[in-house]
Amino acid sequence: MSDADYRVDRGADQGADQGFGVASCADRFAALGAEPRLRILRLLLAAHPGGMNVGELQQELDIPGSTLSHHLDKLRNEALITVRRDRQFLFYAANTEVLKGLIAFLYAECCSRSGAVTARSLATLCCTPSKLHKRRTT
Repeated sequence: MSDADYRVDRGADQGADQGFGVASCADRFAALGAEPRLRILRLLLAAHPGGMNVGELQQELDIPGSTLSHHLDKLRNEALITVRRDRQFLFYAANTEVLKGLIAFLYAECCSRSGAVTARSLATLCCTPSKLHKRRTT
């Protein structure tokens, strides 16, 4: 594949809603619904911003290269990850801007209307060091 094949480009899907309409978000959440893809994204978030190359991902996940390639393509097609070439290596990284957009979508569409989750409780959940440590060790 050429370098051009590895661009993150959602094309016509990014019309007026900039890729954060219900259909785009549903596609992205569906991509995250597969356990291997969620594991890949977690690894890439842990390696942010530098990302990981395919060999590192394969070693961490212990899955065949063709399977990993399939999952990386799905995540890339939904703009959840980016890829860059550094000499002979491809480095994948989490697309944090798109992930922030998904979080904002959930908050705006699902939580702020009913008040089920407040901004303060969300910040506490995400930013309390003791909770972060517990989550990582479980």
